[in-house]
Amino acid sequence: MLNKIWLTFFTLSFAWALVQGFVFDDGLIFQRMMQSVFDMAKLTVELAIGLIGVMAFWLGISRIAEQNGMIEKLSQWLAPFFQRVMPEIPSQHPATGHVTMNMAANMLGLDNAATPLGLKAMRSLQELNPNKDTASNAQVLFLVLNTSSITLFPITVFMYRAQQGAANPTDVFLPILLATCASTLVGFFAVCLIQRINIWQGKFLAGMALIFACFAAFLVWLISLPITTLEYQSSVWANLLLLSFIVGVLIVGHFKKIAVYQEFVEGAKEGFQVAITIIPFLLAMLVAIGLLRASGVLEGLLQLITLFIAVINGDTRFVDALPVAFLKPLSGSGARAMMVEVMNNQGADSFAGRLASIMQGSTETTFYVLAVYFGSVGIRYTRHAISCGLLADLAGISAAIGATYWFYG
Repeated sequence: MLNKIWLTFFTLSFAWALVQGFVFDDGLIFQRMMQSVFDMAKLTVELAIGLIGVMAFWLGISRIAEQNGMIEKLSQWLAPFFQRVMPEIPSQHPATGHVTMNMAANMLGLDNAATPLGLKAMRSLQELNPNKDTASNAQVLFLVLNTSSITLFPITVFMYRAQQGAANPTDVFLPILLATCASTLVGFFAVCLIQRINIWQGKFLAGMALIFACFAAFLVWLISLPITTLEYQSSVWANLLLLSFIVGVLIVGHFKKIAVYQEFVEGAKEGFQVAITIIPFLLAMLVAIGLLRASGVLEGLLQLITLFIAVINGDTRFVDALPVAFLKPLSGSGARAMMVEVMNNQGADSFAGRLASIMQGSTETTFYVLAVYFGSVGIRYTRHAISCGLLADLAGISAAIGATYWFYG
């Protein structure tokens, strides 16, 4: 499926460029598209180089955590849940701990930590994968949860809203949470349905209900905080927990007679190799995405939707924010730039400005995550990962639109 989608990006971009060039007399379209190819190729290397340091560091720490038994302990605590949704992972396997650490980092909004931890988790799952070029059930579920993961602290969105003059930058917090919850639940249940995972068990449902109750109580506390306090609490607790984990791993490793320095170096070597491995996969995806943007395909799609909504006499206010939705599965930086542009043109507290903010916080960059995570372990056949991931994106975007109309009319 990924082969077809990638080829479609190129052919669709080229076909639309021909229309732009020879029907609308925009001969420079071809120059812009080729410039986009060169820019995306350069960006690929910059991203990979930028990942080397942080990836090497976190994989070094993860190796020590494996050696001192902390990953195994975490796996034991979470074994009942993962044995239900990822039955092919053996009990107490380190992959459970790696997956959990990645999800925790995602929920806290720690992108720099989440990516290398996610790559480590994917490599652990690959060790259990009998078909090395085809995604396993556990890898598909893990990727879908990554592309739709709940973020408790969308501080970046709040900061951009504050910069654009929003009266209350955090007023989109609850709508973002509702949208990202919808994305995660739809992605999760879609994978469970396809993989025939039976989650309708009394103990499992009771445990999930308890988690949601604690989650709801935590949200009530977060919502009550002003933006300055929320930013401070997010920064302090997220980074304190992260730093405590790093120091704790080293201290436990020392007392268990582990050569922490040597083990860290060995893990860091693995991080360097992973960063180099993902370059071809990342290059392929970023070039295709760049052509879609440079050719005007996304802009043309937006105009068609506006025309259709106008014909049926629908409310077109949400259309101004749709470029964020179009770009979000393709390019995180592109979606972020589009969000700022919408707020700048329409106003941060306008309907479109709020909707753009909620869309930005509702889902992850599906194709980027897919290219990096699967590319790091050499997976070529993604099975239902793309369809479930895009379904989760659609749910998140739809929920974002619905929540915006609900909260802001």
